[in-house]
Amino acid sequence: MRQFICMAVICLFTAFSLQSQELGDMKFGKGLLNFTAKDSSFSLKFAPRIQFRSETTWNYNGDAFEDADQAFFIRRARLKFDGWALTPKLKYKIELGLSNFDIGGASVYTNNAPRYILDAVLKWNFYENFELWAGQTKLPGNVERVVSSGDLQFVDRSLLNSRFNIDRDIGIQLHHKINIGEDFVIKEKLALSQGEGRNVVVGNIGGLQYTGRLELLPFGEFSKKGDYFQSDLEREQSPKLMMGVVYDFNHDAVKTRSNLGTYMELDNGELYRTDIETWFVDAVFKYRGFSFMGEYANRISGDPLARVPGESNVEYIVLEGEAFNMQAAYLFKNNYEIAARYTTNDYEDFTNVSDVEQYTIGASKYIVGHKLKLQTDLSYTTLNKNTDNLEWRIGFDFHF
Repeated sequence: MRQFICMAVICLFTAFSLQSQELGDMKFGKGLLNFTAKDSSFSLKFAPRIQFRSETTWNYNGDAFEDADQAFFIRRARLKFDGWALTPKLKYKIELGLSNFDIGGASVYTNNAPRYILDAVLKWNFYENFELWAGQTKLPGNVERVVSSGDLQFVDRSLLNSRFNIDRDIGIQLHHKINIGEDFVIKEKLALSQGEGRNVVVGNIGGLQYTGRLELLPFGEFSKKGDYFQSDLEREQSPKLMMGVVYDFNHDAVKTRSNLGTYMELDNGELYRTDIETWFVDAVFKYRGFSFMGEYANRISGDPLARVPGESNVEYIVLEGEAFNMQAAYLFKNNYEIAARYTTNDYEDFTNVSDVEQYTIGASKYIVGHKLKLQTDLSYTTLNKNTDNLEWRIGFDFHF
């Protein structure tokens, strides 16, 4: 971690000492550093951010709720760099994670090193509305996952996302959009990736992962890309709707949740491989302070029970099943928001994982939009229709 802190300090010192720079908008929320070179050869924005959280949980023992378990922690602490080089049509993004939640998960497949790199990607607008991406970044999966963790209207994402999303990976993506008539917009996103998640350094172990996302925006595009941040902070003056569908196929996947989860290492030393398919259908709607997001996820595999050939002992189980999440909120003119969310995860019986239902209510105060906000939410969770726990969370975001 020391190396990355030093690197950030050096970047700041170097940037401020450059004689060829022109400082940009230094307003809070626009980046700690934001400038373009005098010769227009590149631009740079540096924006660190942190998320603090308090969690209090009351577990139900069958008769009553037990004494509370309480914890404080830094959920996310990140350094984000983005801009363009040579031409505004060649953009880049680098995002580094410093919290234990960001860098955890070291294994032999990541050289037993912390996983600092979240994003390291180039985006080239090579022709009209076509854009080619190359590097490590989020796959074009469910909309809730692609929305930044700093742009949420609850303290964190839903249980659907925590179990079924396809997260980040290394590879290439092709993005395109087309306008039909005056308002109708169609966006297509295709990705070819390694299939084992972020920061893997040992090469492709299983097969490749193929992802496609199609979006329909019948009423035109959202203000300031509002379909990819939660809450109607722009207070859309006309109804805006985005409908999306995703298909992801991970050939010879070696993890229990496609490119996430646990590596399926068998007793004979080999990795178990099976094809895993994941579907998402989602929608986002906003109008005059009201916002809605709905998602459906479904995951199946060719052979979900991992075992040594010729033996009956199951060592790993691919997490199959389906999930549904919907949430709605209203943002008042004083920038206070109230929100409600319902999530259900239904797993296949052989997974031996309990089905989950969760009901959440939340409130937020947006001081400087998503860049500086206070949030709290209260969740009631059941397992197989039986009461499991109550959880109360409080958090804040601070994002230059």
